[in-house]
Amino acid sequence: MGLNPVDERWRAAARGAHVRVVLADGIDERAAAAARRLEAEGLAEVVLVHAAAPFRSAAVRAQAEASAWRERIDLDDPLHVAALMVAAGEAGACVAGASRPTPDVVRAALFCVGTAPGVDLISSSFLFVLPDGTAITYGDCGVVPEPDAGQLASIAIASAATHAQLTGDEPRVAMLSYSTKGSAEGPGVELVRTATGLVRSRAPGLAVDGELQFDAAWVPEVAATKAPGSPVAGRANVFVFPDLSAGNIAYKITQRLAGARAFGPLLQGTAGVIHDLSRGCSVDDIVTVATIAACQAV
Repeated sequence: MGLNPVDERWRAAARGAHVRVVLADGIDERAAAAARRLEAEGLAEVVLVHAAAPFRSAAVRAQAEASAWRERIDLDDPLHVAALMVAAGEAGACVAGASRPTPDVVRAALFCVGTAPGVDLISSSFLFVLPDGTAITYGDCGVVPEPDAGQLASIAIASAATHAQLTGDEPRVAMLSYSTKGSAEGPGVELVRTATGLVRSRAPGLAVDGELQFDAAWVPEVAATKAPGSPVAGRANVFVFPDLSAGNIAYKITQRLAGARAFGPLLQGTAGVIHDLSRGCSVDDIVTVATIAACQAV
């Protein structure tokens, strides 16, 4: 598969960063193959964690003891030890999930690394590269099941930041719903409206609009009819779903029917770079997510 400008951007940044990335799924042959490629292509220095014991350094143990969640940390779990390596500065980023479900990776991030200063929510986004090379971002498709308005606003702001960092494009955020600008009513619609207002107050420089149906957010001709004058409608590149069910279903449809390349769940709000993988991931997926992690770790 040929590289597009987004891939090239990540690879150039990673090659210049020389980041140490720990892959927590060392027992998985896909991770081993990805490690060989990452090092051969100069994208990262890779540590493959097969078992916990060889990596339980004094710094890792100290980090575990200092965690507010120390009673929940398992120093016999390779995933926890890999995450602690990031917290202790022994690695710049951690990529996991090829052999573990998303909740395991999220718990490891929370217990071992914690949230970034001023952040109280770990969420996720998926970055897609469409067949024509267009990059778009979906949030949240992997972590927060039923966000309240404040959480939904946090997801929107974090997803916009992820999109800007990884693509270099200005984010234009669509807060998605089954209603566009009052075409329907209901508690779910009101939730999205409230969250949109919170985004505007917390991040006044961010282009955001809602509530929008997907067609109004994506298709200029529909936007002209349903949401005339919107700064986002018809040209959105960040799509925020009202709950995890909608986001997760949409991401799999986009990947499988639209032929998009999907990268994530990319965790947001953590104090260190830790990213999840789908258990159905390929070697290419692991290489790309590790490259993304290396870029973000700089």
